Order: sequence, then structure tokens, then C-alpha cells
Amino acid sequence: MLLADRFPWLTTIILLPLVASLVIPFLPDKNGKIIRWYAFGVGFADFALMCYAFWKHYDASNSSLQLVESYDWIPQLGLSWAVSVDGLSLPFVLLAGLVTTLSMFGAWQVDRRPKLFYFLMLVLYAAQVGVFVAQDLVLLFIMWEVELIPVYLLICIWGGQKRRYAATKFLLYTAAASIFILVAALAMALYGDRVTFDMVELGMKNYPLALELLLYAGLLIAFGVKLAVFPMHTWLPDAHGEASAPVSMILAGVLLKMGGYGLIRLNMGLLPDAHVYFAPLLAMLGVINIVYGAMNSFAQSNMKRRLAYSSISHMGFVLLGIASFTDLGISGAMLQMISHGLIASVLFFLAGVTYDRTHTMAMDDMGGIAQVMPKVFALFTAASMASLALPGMSGFASEIAVFVGFTTSEAYSSPFRAVTVFLAAVGVILTPIYLLSMLRQVFYDAGAAPDCDVTSEGLKALENQGAVCFGTNCILPADAEFSDARPREVFIAGCFLALIIGIGFYPKLATQLYDAKTVAVNAQVRQSYARLAQATPPMLAQESSPRFAESEVAPVLGMLK
Repeated sequence: MLLADRFPWLTTIILLPLVASLVIPFLPDKNGKIIRWYAFGVGFADFALMCYAFWKHYDASNSSLQLVESYDWIPQLGLSWAVSVDGLSLPFVLLAGLVTTLSMFGAWQVDRRPKLFYFLMLVLYAAQVGVFVAQDLVLLFIMWEVELIPVYLLICIWGGQKRRYAATKFLLYTAAASIFILVAALAMALYGDRVTFDMVELGMKNYPLALELLLYAGLLIAFGVKLAVFPMHTWLPDAHGEASAPVSMILAGVLLKMGGYGLIRLNMGLLPDAHVYFAPLLAMLGVINIVYGAMNSFAQSNMKRRLAYSSISHMGFVLLGIASFTDLGISGAMLQMISHGLIASVLFFLAGVTYDRTHTMAMDDMGGIAQVMPKVFALFTAASMASLALPGMSGFASEIAVFVGFTTSEAYSSPFRAVTVFLAAVGVILTPIYLLSMLRQVFYDAGAAPDCDVTSEGLKALENQGAVCFGTNCILPADAEFSDARPREVFIAGCFLALIIGIGFYPKLATQLYDAKTVAVNAQVRQSYARLAQATPPMLAQESSPRFAESEVAPVLGMLK
């Protein structure tokens, strides 16, 4: 047991897929079959390892850092390999493991350069986990940058017709924004008597308010781009529109969540005073995201672009929860990221399954295919119901938590809360409209189908079960196979839907992992609010003193430890 306690679990979890990726070029495989099973096996083994490590060695009731590993890297510069988990990082480590493993299992159709594809997927796997467990800011920045390279290549090589444009735009936006992480890390490390990049020690420094505001603004840009916050969101629809389904699963399921994680970990955790001033701005940006993303979804005829704008809309609830100053609000923001990670992953996966059959993402070219693909239709409908926050699914639990958390926040004036909640509710109303409209266009409408003689001798001669006409195209058997969902595809979608429904009926499955930590982070922010109440920002409540109970604003000693 003593040996197990000292075992470097997190370092092993990071290095396993990275080292395994280096073996791929030497594996003998002509058709890619061995490579596919090898990569999936590595991903599954790593996910199983993290589940075992957290089950045995993680205490959800403890808000401090756990499974701490720290090794000197460049001590002269204060750099170290410092990794650990707490309530903020553990859910996203598990989410990254699950989504990436299932995305590799869903990439069975990839037959072009399979060795390079799965090599990049395993490198991406390691980098994602590294971002969430890093406790050294430079290490976090390095992992952040390493993650960009596989995504760029995965879009650029295996994407659609405009893949190079989409990949370049993704790289320029995210790489340029990530520079702010490095600049902020250097500024925080060099301030004071001791140079350090350790987040625990950085959180103990007392920064001047002016510097803290600048640091917060820079990190907000860096994480805002990743979270696809308006107006820094335009890379996301292009990336999703051109990326293959497995890559879109990771983009929506994990990479977007890095932005929300960074806002809570660094902006709230290390810069709580600045958060008090920026919180109203976050709330306004959240509302803009919700309404803007929902309205833009209506204008999209491409299925994946519609889902991409839907993701932008749902990320607005994350901002709203982070800005709420309530335990329930920030808990809702965390749950929304977990829930959306699962829902968006299964939606983009099923979009890829549909594309494999129809060879198009244009919804105008589809319609009436529910009759030939009933399993795909049923799975797609269930995932869409989750996305529109149907009660009993995780989307409902997360969004209602954000709404109630923000509505009951005493940090804002009543008019500001009323307007914010009303506009967010408009976005909630728009969501089922554009999602149900998508289902109708794809699976129900037959449209103005062209004349197509499916009984002709020429078509009968083709080796398939028959031609299917729908939408505005007559898709011949030579172009597409209208087979229903295969067992592998049902299994992948079923894994996501089982978790979505499980969390929907019993949200504590997820919230118990992080509640202790989010309460501690929010308590520190409330303490800052109490101290700065006399210099209240315009959007905050105008009372002469804050109305938080004394026990709620007491210092939380060792919160970042």
C-alpha cells in the first residue's frame, strides 16, 4: 500500500499515451487494423488507469491538491514538473480520457495515413491530461501549446475541402491567445522576492490591484478564445465544419473546457480581487454567447456548423455560472462543462455517422432518412433532447443550477439580474427550436426529391440493397450505404447517453467530485467581494455593505494546497 501511495500515477497517465505513440511507426500494418486496435487499447488502458488511481487515492471531500508529484526541472528558473489533481481538474481528466478513447474507437473509417492519425491522437491525449493536472504555469503553457499541433494537423490532413483555412485559423487564434498565458506567468513569477511558477505559491502573493486587473484581462483573452467567447469565437464553426467527426468530438468535448477550467483555476483562484471587477463583464458576455450562438444556429445549413454554434451558446452558461458569486452557480458552470462535453461529443459523433452514409453535411440535401436508419435517428434524437435540456438529462441539471445560482446572487442589483436571466431564458427557448428543426430537416423532410428510378436495371445491377432518394439529391448505391448504426457505433453513443441520463437523474455523480473545491474557490472570491464592497463596480449591488454572512466570507486557509 505504501508503494502504491508513492507511485507517480499522474506522470504515468500522461506519459503512457505519449510513449505508446512513439511505437506506432514501427508497428507492421498495411491496412491500419492493427494500428486502430493498438491505439484504442492504449487509450482504454490509460483511462482505466486513471479511474483506478482516482478511485483508490482521491478523496472527494478534500478540497486540497492530491496525488501531488513534484520534480525539479530547471531549478535556477524555478521550473518544475509539478502535477496534481483536485476537484477542478479531476472531472476534466476523466472527461478527456473518456472522450479521446471513444473518439479513437469511432475513427474506424480512417484509412488514410492511419499511423500518423493515431500517433497524433495519442499525443493529443497526453497533452490534454497534462493541461488539467499541471501545477506549474510554464508546464501548463507547454502542454497547452503541444495540444495545438496535433489538432492543427488532424484538421489540415483529414478535414474537408476548406481544411487548410480552418486549421490555420484555429492555430492563429489559439496560439496567439495562448501567449497571454506565458506573459501572465512571467509577470506573476517575477513579482515579489521569489521567482516561482508554482500555482500554490503564486496564489499566496499579494499583487497590486492594477497588476491583477491586467493579468486577469490577459488570461481572459487566452481562455476566452479557447472557450469560444464572443467575439473571439469565429475559429470554432470553421474548425468544426471541416474537421472529421473524431476530431470534432475532442474539440467540443474537451478542448473548449480548457477555457472554462482556466478561468476558474487561474482567474478566480489566483486573481480573486480582479474577478470581482470582471464578473459583470463575464455575465454580459455569457448572455451574448447564449443568444448570439442560438440565433446563428438557425442560419446554418451545415449540420456540424449548426452544432458548433450550439456549443458557443451553451458555453455562455459557463460564463454566467462563473460570474454568479454563488456556490450553486459555479457548481452549475462545472456541471455544464461536463454535461456539454458528453452531449457535444455524442452529437458530433452521430453527425459523423450520418455523413458516412450520406456523404454530405448539408441538411437541405437530407430528409426522410429516418426510415432507413432508425437506430441513428433514435440516438440522434436522444442526444438532441439532452442538448435542449430535457428534464432527466444532464443538460437540464446544469442549466437550472446556473439559472438559480445567478438569480439568487446577492452580489448584483435586481434589475441587472432580471435582464440577464430574461435574455438567457430567450436563448434557452431558442435551443429546442433549432435542434428540433435540425432533426426535422435531416430525418423527416423528404423535400423536393428529384425523379429517380430506383427500380431501373442499371441500379439493380449495383451491389447494394437498393437506392434511396431523399432531400434534393438522388444518392445512388455507388455513392453511399444506407446501413443503420452498427454495434460499435451504438456502443459509443450508448456510453455517452448512459452518463448523460445518469447525471441527469442523479447529478451528484458529477458534483460530488468537485463541490468541496468549488465552494472553497467561491469563498475566496466572496472574501474579496466583501473587502472591495466599498468600491463596488457599477453593476454590483449598491448596498453600503455586502450581505454575505460572516462565515461565508471567512478566509479559506490552504485553499490552493
